[in-house]
Amino acid sequence: MGTLGRAAYTVGFWIRETGQAMDRLGSRLQGNNYFKEQLSRHRSLMNVYNKAPVVAKDAFVAPSASIIGDVQVGSGSSIWYGCVLRGDVNSISIGSGTNIQDHSLIHVAKSNLPGKVHPTIIGDNVTIGHSAVLHGCTVENEAFVGMKATLLDGVVVENHAMVAAGALVRQGTKIPSGEVWGGNPARFLRKLTKEEIAFISESATNYASLAEAHATKNAEPLDKAELLKVLKRKIEEPANLIQQ
Repeated sequence: MGTLGRAAYTVGFWIRETGQAMDRLGSRLQGNNYFKEQLSRHRSLMNVYNKAPVVAKDAFVAPSASIIGDVQVGSGSSIWYGCVLRGDVNSISIGSGTNIQDHSLIHVAKSNLPGKVHPTIIGDNVTIGHSAVLHGCTVENEAFVGMKATLLDGVVVENHAMVAAGALVRQGTKIPSGEVWGGNPARFLRKLTKEEIAFISESATNYASLAEAHATKNAEPLDKAELLKVLKRKIEEPANLIQQ
């Protein structure tokens, strides 16, 4: 580390020390109220009322995902980063080998009519694309829901059917097996080819393998050597910027 690097490090050190000292002073001034401040502690699995998630041991749940309440996740399924599955007023069921991709939202519906409830049911080997929204609907085995698609209450996507990216599927719509629907509102576009039906199965298989790799990496501790590398980079970055 050169002269400028050492100077930058020293200045940064004293700024941080000053900030910590001000934080301690502020805490003392707050007195007992300091201990009333709430910390946000993320939990991937959370009970609500008397409902608790049930997740298969070999399913992958990303650290930033949230599975809340009456939710079941089957064997080999994966819930990716930023997903929210909220089973508070009804249940969510996800089969085996299914992938719910990053930032997707799955909720349920509670009808005001007696006997009319809309749980969300997702079958086996299903692919739910990034940022999709599913609300009180059914997606059967080996179906495919594209990125940012929205499925509303009572929608049924049958086996080997596909919802195109960005589609809005209105309440009560049934998408038959072997068809692809898209648009806003969603409508029949065409029949799926054999290659596209095969792609749906391949997508689920690929994500199952990818989930295993992510699960392994997330389980690894940050060892001392890696921690030292991270700290070294953090120290060297300001010096490199000054030299440039």
